[in-house]
Amino acid sequence: MLVLHDGRSRALRLPFCHNAPGFPEGIPGPDLIARMSKHAAEYGAEIRQAQVLGVGRKADGFTVTTVDSAWRARAVIFATGIDLNQVDLSDETHEQAIRDAVLRYCPVCDGYEAIDRAIGVIGCDSNGAAEALFLRTYSPNVTLMPLSHSELTDEQEAQLATAGITVEHGALDYLEPGSDQMRIVLQTGKTVEVDVLYPALGCSPRAGIALDLGIAEGDHGTLDPDAPFGADVPGAFAAGDVVEGLDQISVAVGQGAVAATRAHNYLRELDRETLQSR
Repeated sequence: MLVLHDGRSRALRLPFCHNAPGFPEGIPGPDLIARMSKHAAEYGAEIRQAQVLGVGRKADGFTVTTVDSAWRARAVIFATGIDLNQVDLSDETHEQAIRDAVLRYCPVCDGYEAIDRAIGVIGCDSNGAAEALFLRTYSPNVTLMPLSHSELTDEQEAQLATAGITVEHGALDYLEPGSDQMRIVLQTGKTVEVDVLYPALGCSPRAGIALDLGIAEGDHGTLDPDAPFGADVPGAFAAGDVVEGLDQISVAVGQGAVAATRAHNYLRELDRETLQSR
């Protein structure tokens, strides 16, 4: 089995995670990926870092094209994930803020680390209100900053007020990350200081090469929810956030197991048909 990985996994950016099964004490994302990679390699997987440019269908399988190579495969599993819609910071400042844990993007993965801390949420449509309400289960000190006043309905405003969530209206002007705090400056002149900021700005599934191959599209640009069990293209499968953005490592692992089992059975059936035709 060949694994082509471009090094852009969101798990690699996790400073620390308490949401990975089997690690009750928690584990940094890079350490988790290193352990999983070692486990796969011990049992025969070949892992290479490469950027995949496209996947083409051939009579006997697929051609996977990277920047400097082309690979033949009889079956493929797409686990390409998503791209986050990030806040406007330079790359270096952005990644340092993530390492300092003052900027986080997945409350499901790392909300535990924000217990009883001052939490800020930059909202986008209904996602901001939903994320603020979710994070309220971790801390009584949550502030939501919608991108515009019109983004919240009267019902959402009532839910937020009932939950004790502060709402600061006004477009974002700029962010000032520190080593242990995030400073948010709004265009109204208001400044909000929090221990950790969660942008709820949505994401973009990295589904392009799979859709180009002919795999059916699901909701919000993801792949068809049945893709782990077998996509429209024989021999093609998928797993993880590119199928459904639940932001759960355990969900991606489970879908990966389903996709791998289906791919294995697909290849066995191909071999059986080849033998019968001789």
